Amino acid sequence: MKITDVKLRFAKHYLFVEIYTDAGIKGLGEAGNWGFLSSTADAIRKFTPYLIGKDPFNIEDIGQNLYRAVYFRGSVIMSAISAIDIACWDIKGKALGVPVYQLLGGKTRNKVRCYASVMKHSTDLNVLIDEYKKLQDQGFNAAKIFVNGPQKSANNGFDEFFSGRVEDELEKVRVIREAVGAHFDFILENHRGMTVPEAIAFGTEVSRYRPMVLEDPVTPDNVDTMALVASKISVPVATGERFINIKEYEQVIRRNAAQYLRPDVCAMGGITAAKKVAAIAEASDVLIIPHNPLGPVSTAACLQICASIPNLGIQELPGFCLNGAEDRMVKEPLRFKDGFMEIPEAPGIGVELADDAEELYPAKERGSNTAFRYFDGSVKDW
Repeated sequence: MKITDVKLRFAKHYLFVEIYTDAGIKGLGEAGNWGFLSSTADAIRKFTPYLIGKDPFNIEDIGQNLYRAVYFRGSVIMSAISAIDIACWDIKGKALGVPVYQLLGGKTRNKVRCYASVMKHSTDLNVLIDEYKKLQDQGFNAAKIFVNGPQKSANNGFDEFFSGRVEDELEKVRVIREAVGAHFDFILENHRGMTVPEAIAFGTEVSRYRPMVLEDPVTPDNVDTMALVASKISVPVATGERFINIKEYEQVIRRNAAQYLRPDVCAMGGITAAKKVAAIAEASDVLIIPHNPLGPVSTAACLQICASIPNLGIQELPGFCLNGAEDRMVKEPLRFKDGFMEIPEAPGIGVELADDAEELYPAKERGSNTAFRYFDGSVKDW
């Protein structure tokens, strides 16, 4: 079997790649660098002449070649490689007539627990109570809570000063815990939004509400800083959604900087690399929470990983797709029920783009060159 063509498809804020073969089998992948999709598309186009004529079964060799051929690397390159990798796994599964998880060692579970990764930034506590009760009514038993501070400064920064900043986030968690009860897990999304002192103070005090995860309490650029925060608090830390190299995850584990790793299958090398990260983490009793802020192809690829690893923590289900919002993007939608995603059983990754996906979901790239800013005009990290 040989690759004959590579096509790009843009829908909503997603970039999909379709790889065609001389056997009539088409593979589907998705790129993760949602803020720079046009650049990622250019990288895929640059890779295409190399891919034509290659055997898509040789997934490791293709990925190694694309990664090592030129010394320039980074998120654009890795997102392009990720999309290609996922598409090649899809081809291989379809050619052999099995879901990809069967090629990764087979099932380790029958369904995948998910949390609602919702974009709820309200500071109105009554609104938050209502929204999280609705999620519970929809069947979720876990959800993200944003604790990364106000998006826009007000009151001359009054809500951003140290003690009030910590107190406001604690109050959010408190009222939501009272609303949903004990049998509901919180993934606290700090989104790199606190200083080290703030993260330690918040992480120490919020533990009484028993959150499952504190995600990226500080920026992940300095592993030792993340390790310092993790050593000072009892709430488990998660990080890794920005990483684009398996060695970054190994460094986090070596420094005891996190209890959960967050590989993004569409950003750090595809299914091949994500499976390696899961194995590295398993050796140190670290759990995996695949990062998934994208479309149905990303979710399907994540589910193949989740189905085949022993050390799954939980799977992120993006708010963009809740309540069937993206069902028409694919020919057969993925299924959610009572807090769990069903594992696709179709050959390959388990989804196919609808023929009219671009028309149903017009392309509109996320992201902006304009940063959020603190009360004094300085730039916030996003």
